[in-house]
Amino acid sequence: MIVSSGLAWAFRRYSDTYDLEEKSAAIAERGLWAVEVQMPSEFRAAQFADDPAPNQNCAIKGNISSGGRIYHRPGQEHYDRTRINPANGERWFCSAAEAEAAGWRAARR
Repeated sequence: MIVSSGLAWAFRRYSDTYDLEEKSAAIAERGLWAVEVQMPSEFRAAQFADDPAPNQNCAIKGNISSGGRIYHRPGQEHYDRTRINPANGERWFCSAAEAEAAGWRAARR
């Protein structure tokens, strides 16, 4: 009933049980289908999308974690999964020397 009313998505990853109900709601533009809404899976994928440096020459990620202020260089183990959030005081650096001068330490891996 919830899916056919357009108030929930059918998560085909777990089951195809509600597939036709969701399609019916989409065609009738009921609930979520009455407006333009981003699918939850698309939203989550965007949150973990590639995090490009604002300047190609400044690709060192200054991350704040429970281990303190740590910088990650391209190619290091956790570089790709590290996200920079300037609102939390995290930032990009152009060199390891710049990061260390600002009080950050190199990642151990």
